[in-house]
Amino acid sequence: MHINESAENYLETILMLSTKLPVVRSVDVANELGYKKSSVSIAMKNLREKGHIVVSEAGFITLTDSGKEIAEMIYERHEFLSSWLVKLGVDEKTAAEDACKIEHVISTESFQAIKKHAEK
Repeated sequence: MHINESAENYLETILMLSTKLPVVRSVDVANELGYKKSSVSIAMKNLREKGHIVVSEAGFITLTDSGKEIAEMIYERHEFLSSWLVKLGVDEKTAAEDACKIEHVISTESFQAIKKHAEK
């Protein structure tokens, strides 16, 4: 399943917010990412049309199974790559920024190989 980097970031953000907030709304996503609410609304419409989220009549956003699968994959990559880079001596801020870039372009095969190597 191929999805663009922007959509992956939105799904990951929804996942993260859902662990901190009782409900997630577009305004929460906009505030978290520092985006305009109008930009987030367009993104939520696209994610809804692709079946990655459901938006209730009250405006509460919930990840579907496919949305949650993508969000969890990106979050796992981010967490692993960030901590791995820090262990290699990269400062935390740079490690987090670089992990955010890498997590979207690395193949599943390469990520699994790195993970397997790091676990040795």
